[in-house]
Amino acid sequence: MSGHPLMPTTTEADKMRTIVLVVNALYAASFLVGVTSLVAVVLAYMKRPEAVGTIWEGHLTYAIRTFWMGLIMGLIGVLLLFVLIGVPVLIFVAVWFVVRIVRGFLAWNDNMPIADPKRFF
Repeated sequence: MSGHPLMPTTTEADKMRTIVLVVNALYAASFLVGVTSLVAVVLAYMKRPEAVGTIWEGHLTYAIRTFWMGLIMGLIGVLLLFVLIGVPVLIFVAVWFVVRIVRGFLAWNDNMPIADPKRFF
C-alpha cells in the first residue's frame, strides 16, 4: 500500500461542468450582491475557449448573452423611469433574468446543452 487514499479522477468535462454551475450560481447570487454577475460574465468569457466543442460551450455563451442583454434592458428600464414605464420594464427584466438562470440550472442538472444559446428566452 502506498498510504495515499484513492482520489477520484476529475476530467476536464467535470471541471467545466463545475465552472458552469459557478457561473449560474453567481448570477443567482446577483439578486443579493449585484457585483457577482460581473464576476460570472468574466469567468464565462475566460473559460469559454476551453469549452469549445463540448455541451458547456453553449451554456457559457448563454450566460454571456444573459449578462449583456440583461444589462442593456436594465439600462433602458432605468432610463424609462423618467417617463413612468421603467418599473414594468425592470420587473420584466428581473423575471426574464430568473427564467434564464433557471433554464441554465435545469440544463446543467440534466447534463444537457442549451438548445439555442442565442435565443432571447
